[in-house]
Amino acid sequence: MRILVLGAGGIGGYFGGRLAEGGQNVTFLVRSKRKSYLERNGLSIHSEKGDYHFNPQLITRKDRVKPFDVVLLSSKSYHLEHALEDLTPFVNGNTVIIPLLNGIAHLPKLQSTFGENKIMGGYCVIETTLNPVGEIVHTSPFDKLFFGELNGDQSERAEQIAQAFSNTKAEFILSSNIQQGMWHKYLMITVLSSLTTLMHAPIGPIRDSVGGVDFIESLYNEVASIMRTHSAPISDNIVDQYMKSLPKLSYHFKTSMQRDMEKGLNIEADHLQGYLLNLAASYQLNAPLLTTVYQNQKVYKEMLQ
Repeated sequence: MRILVLGAGGIGGYFGGRLAEGGQNVTFLVRSKRKSYLERNGLSIHSEKGDYHFNPQLITRKDRVKPFDVVLLSSKSYHLEHALEDLTPFVNGNTVIIPLLNGIAHLPKLQSTFGENKIMGGYCVIETTLNPVGEIVHTSPFDKLFFGELNGDQSERAEQIAQAFSNTKAEFILSSNIQQGMWHKYLMITVLSSLTTLMHAPIGPIRDSVGGVDFIESLYNEVASIMRTHSAPISDNIVDQYMKSLPKLSYHFKTSMQRDMEKGLNIEADHLQGYLLNLAASYQLNAPLLTTVYQNQKVYKEMLQ
């Protein structure tokens, strides 16, 4: 099976690297600058699950090779348009695309561009970053990638992909309810990124502050209410589950959005918080906490310009 990973950053580089480490035929579609770096230095993963360094197979959008069987799409949402253009020459009628973006808003765009039958659902649960010299640092014990058919079918192609993704140091999990998993992840990442960017702190000081736990639960309930009104397939007790797991999060846990803000980079506020606020407006719902978060993010983005 020929696997193409769009991007060789914290997400694509980590999971693509683990697949390559497991003996799979993996190619990375990268920008010219990243390609030059990786050709000189190779791709390095630093992780408590085991370090790995290798010289990856690389292409850029200008290269012409035959289409791939599976694509892992790990683009940021604000790069999605360019990512779709870059991918098009490497996709044919048999290609399966597994997007790993946070949120939900990207699915209709992918389906309209490539066709509904080519798109699976996907999401990951991991904490990674690139260090100052461009190496991948895996900073937490979890590294799960979930994928599956959006209609819940246990298809033959899904089973074949699951077999190819097995026997690695990362966890690749075939899900029969991928849409619920994506919405649950969307709820979690929206709340955690909202908290850490609004407070400019990791989760520990927020959680341990006076009134912190109540504030976190209120934000979870507000976001979950929007999703339920939209008939999103979230479970009845998902907020309780996330609140029970809150003490297990590392005191120093940071979201990728917070890390991006600390580096002065673009953020996915429109794709995550903004999309949900648009849903709230369409149902005439008030969302004062999420509105405050989004206003803070908008000020940050305007100051970047």
